[in-house]
Amino acid sequence: MCIFAIVKIDEAIQRFTDYVSSERRLAEGTVRYYISEVERFGRYLYSQDIHLIEEISAQDVRSWQMSLMEEGEAAGTVTKQIAALRAWFKFLRKKGYTDTDIMVKITPPKRAKRLPIFFREDEVEQIYDDIYPNDYDGELDKLVLRMLYETGMRRSELANVTLGNINLDELTIKVRGKRNKERIIPIEDELAHNISRFIALRNTMVEELKAKKPTVANTDRLLVNSKGRVVSDGMIYLIVEKYMAPRSNAERTSPHVFRHTFATHMLNEGANIDAIKELLGHSDLAATEVYTHVTREHLKETYKHAHPRATKK
Repeated sequence: MCIFAIVKIDEAIQRFTDYVSSERRLAEGTVRYYISEVERFGRYLYSQDIHLIEEISAQDVRSWQMSLMEEGEAAGTVTKQIAALRAWFKFLRKKGYTDTDIMVKITPPKRAKRLPIFFREDEVEQIYDDIYPNDYDGELDKLVLRMLYETGMRRSELANVTLGNINLDELTIKVRGKRNKERIIPIEDELAHNISRFIALRNTMVEELKAKKPTVANTDRLLVNSKGRVVSDGMIYLIVEKYMAPRSNAERTSPHVFRHTFATHMLNEGANIDAIKELLGHSDLAATEVYTHVTREHLKETYKHAHPRATKK
């Protein structure tokens, strides 16, 4: 393996430390991480009575990887640690300390898929209660939450809905999603009524603002606040946080959780997964199928807590 000299591991680590410390393209945090993880690997090698670069094999890296997992390191953390080793071995080859890329044989551990977070039905029901201020912005907040839940839109899609995108006669909203892909989302009568009522309030508010301040900009966006400003992605996030954080036990209370909730509740009620895929604007069914895992977990929990013979913990 070694083509120029027999190099001790601690010496190679020190030279790598000097190299990355002077490498201007690397962030300071990355440098510290690379050094600490390579030193950690070095200590592991010495514990295995391996002292020379030429003695290191791909199996040693795999064994170290397994030891990290057994110590409870997350798959994502181990992947970053492997990246640090790749940088070290690349340096070793560059300096001629080895002519073999053993890292090409190393596969990072697969990360466990995280199930989407969603609101429970009793939590979502609260957005239909009288929880909003009795003013224009309260009506705006109410519409934002209900549209997120009843359409499954992304927050950027909702922020960009224009008056022309809404067809109240046909009960549909045209949405422009990722990669400018358009889709049509159906809405039910009550939401259509809420939208119609809000549009009337919106138009009156905008006209009154223009009468007082002619410099108010024209916009065809549906969501405009009481100051005549278009509601941004960030504002939608704050609206969701304001109302859902105190009312939900979910790990997060972002607009995207409403999107997950829309899909999960639809599946729980027996909706066809292909139809949900189209409503969400997914290009790949695999992106939608993750919600079937959520509903299976939901069924397991329901069984565990409801069936008299199920094990209660």
